[in-house]
Amino acid sequence: MRSKSYYWLALFICFFAISCDNTEDGSYVDPITIYEKVNGNWGLTNLKMVDEFAKANKIEPSEENLSTFFNYEDFKINFSVDEKNKPTSYEVTGNVPPLFAPKGYWELSSDFQQTNASAVRIYLYSDAAKTQKTDELRVTSVPGNNDEMEFQLVHSSGGTPFVTYVFKLNAIN
Repeated sequence: MRSKSYYWLALFICFFAISCDNTEDGSYVDPITIYEKVNGNWGLTNLKMVDEFAKANKIEPSEENLSTFFNYEDFKINFSVDEKNKPTSYEVTGNVPPLFAPKGYWELSSDFQQTNASAVRIYLYSDAAKTQKTDELRVTSVPGNNDEMEFQLVHSSGGTPFVTYVFKLNAIN
């Protein structure tokens, strides 16, 4: 009889302890979007040009590092967002030959990283209404805790890519 009393007492204490656990989940916050990660100033660490025809036909060299040519070490780009983390404008600074429009407006193809392994795209526009697309950048490395980003600019003719520019950037604080 005494062991049943201890059993019921132990069971009561367990239920009491569990009922006292009131986990606070906090209040709702919006999820972190890629806009928040891309927002800001970025400085070029490396620019590589890939000859897609040479690469496909195994002709060497198929790649050329352009980082030290044409003042590309001065290349900087700023992606701006508004107070709601919606994209506004972008601007390239530095005395560099333009590979894409040096300023305009931008938006992403998706607010979040894709689960199907496809790259998020940065669409560049010449107008604030975002009706006149000028270029498209493929984000191949999304910024994270390391403050690094990589995107590619692909030039095509008749739907066939012939040259890809690979930009590696670091956040400038």
